[in-house]
Amino acid sequence: MSAPLQLVFAGTPQFAALHLESLIAGPHHIKTVMSQPDRPAGRGKRLQPSPVKALALEAGLPVWQPESLKTPESQSTLAALQADALVVVAYGLILPANILAIPRLGCLNVHASLLPRWRGAAPVQRAIEAGDQETGVSIMLMEPGLDTGPVLLTSRLPILAHHTSGTLLEDLAALGTQALSQTLAHTDSLLANARPQDDAGATYAHKIDKQETALDWSCSALELARRIRAFQPAPGCHTFIDNERLKVIAAHAAATSQSGAPGEILVADESGLQVACGEGMLVITEAQLPGAKAQPVSALLNGYRDRMLPGKHLTTASVH
Repeated sequence: MSAPLQLVFAGTPQFAALHLESLIAGPHHIKTVMSQPDRPAGRGKRLQPSPVKALALEAGLPVWQPESLKTPESQSTLAALQADALVVVAYGLILPANILAIPRLGCLNVHASLLPRWRGAAPVQRAIEAGDQETGVSIMLMEPGLDTGPVLLTSRLPILAHHTSGTLLEDLAALGTQALSQTLAHTDSLLANARPQDDAGATYAHKIDKQETALDWSCSALELARRIRAFQPAPGCHTFIDNERLKVIAAHAAATSQSGAPGEILVADESGLQVACGEGMLVITEAQLPGAKAQPVSALLNGYRDRMLPGKHLTTASVH
């Protein structure tokens, strides 16, 4: 087992904060925590610290928030820390080649996919959306390409029918903290046996576009159900009913012998809204109207049944 390491940690969202929390409780010394600059959030658009920054401050760790790592000042700041390794988890800023070369052992990235599958910005969401049966965590030695570096360690996790991107990220964080701990305990041997990625098997997890969040009822029910799970809790999927946005929180595909035009409500009852699709039927079980809380469709029907009668149509866009 390796001696305790001198680390710099770089991360931003809650997924990264869970990894930082595990490192704080571990044997290694965290010299500085890097996180993206504070961003406006909430109704007041006040600057808010990232979950990683908030945790670091609570733990009494120094915080560094560079706007870019491409400047000579950023490079000299990192070099002065004399870290054995830079641990990167969902940081969100590009690390140029001269930054990657500074730490003695390099920059170790916790990536939430089974590389080379799902390189890029949204690996968890794209895995669910594609219907993958499993995913996992890869610990990678970073190089200038996008998630192309050699893999030191991989841990696998099945994707279950109930998983949303939110719950899957929680499970992957628990897996990732264990994988990171194991990697840091055996860094030298794992680096010596790192596995180059097979670029031929690579897929790219594109960042989610807002246009993707509108449900296209010409798609199959299975596709839509996967997308709803993949985009829950954020950015979420929606449709329109009577020109009003209806956020779809939970739904599942169902086989049906009933036929209807795509987007047509076939049944509205305690089981949910049964909606015809390009293929099959989608059963919406939880939804949210503007100004109201998310609630089961069975409860939503108590106040809005007239707007959700069979024969009405849900649309991809508002109709003016």
